Amino acid sequence: MNLPARSLDRRIRDTLDRLERDVDAWFATADPAGLPYLMPLSFLWDGQALLISTARTNPTARFLEATGKVRVALGPTRDVVLIDAELREVIPAAELPAEVGDAFAAKSGFDPREQRGAYPYYRVVPRQIQAWREVNELAERDLMLDGRWLNEPDTLR
Repeated sequence: MNLPARSLDRRIRDTLDRLERDVDAWFATADPAGLPYLMPLSFLWDGQALLISTARTNPTARFLEATGKVRVALGPTRDVVLIDAELREVIPAAELPAEVGDAFAAKSGFDPREQRGAYPYYRVVPRQIQAWREVNELAERDLMLDGRWLNEPDTLR
């Protein structure tokens, strides 16, 4: 493909756009012993965190609750966004504000509030975000470290 490398500002804007418009991503968790588990899930981005929902009995939920850590991958391999995030909050479906649940359902086409059994929502907050398209962006792939954008996105100024 050999596209020119994007600036940090451009990659941050592209990443925020992807978080707003993408519906699904790969969520990788691991049990406390390190056994990995990978699952595609729908998400809702609120500008600071990703909101996901899955059955509480699912390994993703169990491992996320046990370790508090998740890695998220968005996009194809030649335009990837990797997010290392931490569990900030587990919200029972009955306690989620209706407008947030409605927004999640509208974006994903799936309403966890209508599922049988426990389908809590998990609010995960990015600690590190990387994005790159080609090898020419690998050296400067970090967009966020320790929960702070390396350059304040235009949308947050």
